[in-house]
Amino acid sequence: MRKTARYASLAAAGLLALSSLTACADDAAGSTADTGSGAGGGKGESVKIMVGGLDKVIYLPAMLTQRLGYFAAEGLNVQLLSEPAGVQAETALVSGQVQGAVGFYDHTLDLQVKGKSVESVVQFSHAPGEVEVVSAKAAGDLTSPEDFKGRKLGVTGLGSSTDFLTKYLAVKNGVKVSDFTSVAVGAGPTFMAALQNGAIDGGMTTDPTVATILDKKAGKILVDMRTPEGSRQALGGPYPSSSLYMRTDWVNGHQKTVQKLADAFVKTLKWMSTHSADEIAAKMPADYSQGDKTLYAQAVRSTLPMFTDDGVMPEGGPETVEKVLKAFNPNIKNADVDLSRTYTTEFVKASG
Repeated sequence: MRKTARYASLAAAGLLALSSLTACADDAAGSTADTGSGAGGGKGESVKIMVGGLDKVIYLPAMLTQRLGYFAAEGLNVQLLSEPAGVQAETALVSGQVQGAVGFYDHTLDLQVKGKSVESVVQFSHAPGEVEVVSAKAAGDLTSPEDFKGRKLGVTGLGSSTDFLTKYLAVKNGVKVSDFTSVAVGAGPTFMAALQNGAIDGGMTTDPTVATILDKKAGKILVDMRTPEGSRQALGGPYPSSSLYMRTDWVNGHQKTVQKLADAFVKTLKWMSTHSADEIAAKMPADYSQGDKTLYAQAVRSTLPMFTDDGVMPEGGPETVEKVLKAFNPNIKNADVDLSRTYTTEFVKASG
């Protein structure tokens, strides 16, 4: 079974407009992560990684690896950057501004059909980590995706993975995409406000936003895709989402560096699998809890099932993602995608 993606970058003139699917428009804490004492700053081989929202639990392994000191232990000086939209992280990667991106695996398929060779080198997850919620006001009538017709549904951004997954859930349940309205509301406070003031009837988001909604009794869970079981029920199989993906040509030219990154991330995933949500939450920056450590730990606990413990692409995962994307993405629908070039397990399997 092939898991290495040692291919040269596909030639393409200029930077294409990258309106990819992304689950990364979110409540990012800022533009640059804290890389101070104990967070991986200092000397070492420099690597920049753009994250589609550092404080989102679905991307937790990025900052946690920094906080545990695993990057530094590998001789790496990793700078974690944060963008409010994953499409911006994707653009930064393809244009060479950063060497890696932490975002949804689906970008690799979308970029391939646009002539860009990008691959997932560490797969953090085997489920989307996304939750479709319904506002407390609309909960009586909106009880399943079959009731999406005529509704205003919040997504992180138009053309995002939350937008795409929402459309997939609708069509799968007999509702046309034209029968409801997707509304870009971001995540965190902006999502909360839209849900509470009636700007949306429901929407798709992740923790810690989900935990806050439930705590404030602002809404209820309609579809929970934070677990492999939830993913299979909603999407028909494992759905690899958050990952470290990189340009294939950069990977080919910096294999020792990529191996160090993989070693650091695999250590983190293994550490997560043997520690409690409270222990994990305690390692994260204090401002991530937004003043409520108990609620933040609950957010981590609810999302933990989505993570792999070895960074390996789940069997059947790429096929599930392709099936979902082909249902709506016009670029992918009629294209022949070579899934073997969208990821590699070469580095994670070489990690001790």
